[in-house]
Amino acid sequence: MSEAGGGEFRFRRPVEVRFRDLDPMGHVHHSLPLIYFEQVRAAYWREVAGREDVQSIDYIMGEFKVRYHARTLFPDTLQVSVRTSRLGTKSFDIEYEARSGAGELLVTGRSVQVMYDYSEHRPMEIPSQLRHRIEEFEGLGS
Repeated sequence: MSEAGGGEFRFRRPVEVRFRDLDPMGHVHHSLPLIYFEQVRAAYWREVAGREDVQSIDYIMGEFKVRYHARTLFPDTLQVSVRTSRLGTKSFDIEYEARSGAGELLVTGRSVQVMYDYSEHRPMEIPSQLRHRIEEFEGLGS
């Protein structure tokens, strides 16, 4: 995972750092970027993937990697960006970055999601309509 990732982030949302996010050392606790990333990933899944509610989420988390580049401090409104960087047969990768309001790179990450049929309790292939929506939004080739 490179500092800037492998392409342009087309999807970003502001995320406010709350006072309660701080740890005893005065910066955001190391677990909170996962929540910030999740918040923006959920918006991406609604808006790009077209999954309207929590019951429409059709993946499970397979892996998550986080890299901390600088301290995240309060008060701030971060710009959190997400992008799908790989579409496999049954899984896909999402990359993340969080920047301070001043533009400093604070945290990057990458997760692997596995498409999952909750009624059958098993992995499934990425539906063609979903693949098309993501490829179109991200500018990925088939």
